[in-house]
Amino acid sequence: MVRKKASILLLPLLFMALLLSTVGGCQRSTEQGLSAWTGDVKVRTLYGRVEGKASGDEVMVWKGIPYAKAPVGDLRWKAPRDPDRWKGMLEADEFCSKCPQASSNLLTDTVKADEDCLYLNIWRPESDEDELPVYFWIHGGGNSMGAASDKGYDGANLAGNCKMVVVSVNYRLGPLGWFTCEALRSNEPGSELDNSGNYGTLDLIKALTWVKDNIAAFGGDPGRVTVAGESAGAINIFSLLISPQAAGLFHGAIAQSGMPVALPVETGEESAREVIVKLLVADGTAASKAAAQAYLDQMSDGDVSAYLRSKTADQLLGAYESTGFGMISLPFIFEDGTVIPEAGFDVLETGNYPNKVPIIIGSNKEETKIFLFLASFVSEDLFENKDDLYQKVASVTSDLWKVKGVDEMASSLREQSDQPAVYAYQFLWGAADASGSSVIPGEWGFKLGACHAMDVPFFFGNWNFFDVLSGSVFTAGNRPGREALSGAMQAFVAQFVRTGDPSPDGSGLVEWMPWSNTAGEPKCILLNADLSAASITMSTVELTQGEVMSRVDSEVRQVIDSFSGALPFLVG
Repeated sequence: MVRKKASILLLPLLFMALLLSTVGGCQRSTEQGLSAWTGDVKVRTLYGRVEGKASGDEVMVWKGIPYAKAPVGDLRWKAPRDPDRWKGMLEADEFCSKCPQASSNLLTDTVKADEDCLYLNIWRPESDEDELPVYFWIHGGGNSMGAASDKGYDGANLAGNCKMVVVSVNYRLGPLGWFTCEALRSNEPGSELDNSGNYGTLDLIKALTWVKDNIAAFGGDPGRVTVAGESAGAINIFSLLISPQAAGLFHGAIAQSGMPVALPVETGEESAREVIVKLLVADGTAASKAAAQAYLDQMSDGDVSAYLRSKTADQLLGAYESTGFGMISLPFIFEDGTVIPEAGFDVLETGNYPNKVPIIIGSNKEETKIFLFLASFVSEDLFENKDDLYQKVASVTSDLWKVKGVDEMASSLREQSDQPAVYAYQFLWGAADASGSSVIPGEWGFKLGACHAMDVPFFFGNWNFFDVLSGSVFTAGNRPGREALSGAMQAFVAQFVRTGDPSPDGSGLVEWMPWSNTAGEPKCILLNADLSAASITMSTVELTQGEVMSRVDSEVRQVIDSFSGALPFLVG
């Protein structure tokens, strides 16, 4: 699947998918330390007591609960360890700092960040009902930026509307989350997880382990956990499917706008060497790149390890190329053979993956428009007075995204006889209708349309997701239709986390049928709305790479090739 040579557009689209994902051998307490759920904001976990608060709308929230020890000092670039126990009551009323990441001029000039960032947040209905299903959210951001505390991920509406426990989680990002270097590895027995390089993945597994052991105290059912994520969060969902370390920790999955992307360890080693060389030049240890390479060749593994650990998070981030708007290069998952199989995501084609659970996979109709729009800031004349070209490029690249991230994934999974049902969706809200009109008014309907991440506020019921643009995208005029669509999407989620089938009985909603590999049979559900009502239908259309690449060659090949300097993410 992902090992095949990428086409001229496939590799860039894998990159765009990243733009926007019991560990550590520690001892755990017995379940006897948990309090039973009584409807009180005061809860006893295995590690200590926590107190949340009512967040309004009959929802309770606990913020900033540690699920692992701070990954600092000797624990940097190590698998996460169990958190320290605490005495007294932990006031869980504030989010933790974001994990270290590059600043983004889309948000602020600075990022309040700390390596001590492995915390999670919990929302649930204000009631004494227990054994509620659990929705475990993994934020996006290219595995190099973002946080569970971002306001668009507030879980109150989702928890209240769907009657479930919502958990959001921070995980290490960028070079602190995914970094593989020979000098950091130990030859000690039992160090395989520490040596993996996939520390962000291990953080997610540790958080899931915490949920399994502790969520009953919050009225959640550890036997009904659904993992969900968007963009890089969805890539991390796919990694959990194939990780033997995650076996038994979740029972359903929802992957929004992601692709199965992993790299060989050797590629990570090459990147680590480049980073060290840049650091040696930046701090004056070496006068040039050539001198730094020669200096590095004389360093022992112990010297390299100590040198890397001496650097601050900001210094490490500064050694990576920026891909724009807070992203950095190469925060990829590695095929280490322990956390991620050496065969990578090819195991999805062979069926040799451990976590076969019901899954929802989807993408948006115009995924790439947000990237084309942002690219216009870099090169102002890129699409100036070229609306037809803008739409054509967006259409073919977004369709190729659907091919690689949804249709091929769904088809491969359904080939496995022991894989439970696979459900697919395409989100269309914001894209122009047959008459050329969008429910998003003005230029934003054309520039953004049904772009990457546009489905997230509909799943969460939060209309502040796009920050300063939210008021331009989500207006009073389109409110009835989008709220109806959001309600339907949340109803699908509520049913899926309970049963593994998204179609609620007696709801009046269109039946969301599972993906079939038979031509002409149901493939994906189309999620849309006009200004006043939801419009949801089943589709039997499956896109193929050959079909989409034919359109590329006939419609935009020459144009895209001419953009190689201004749009490097669109060319191979």
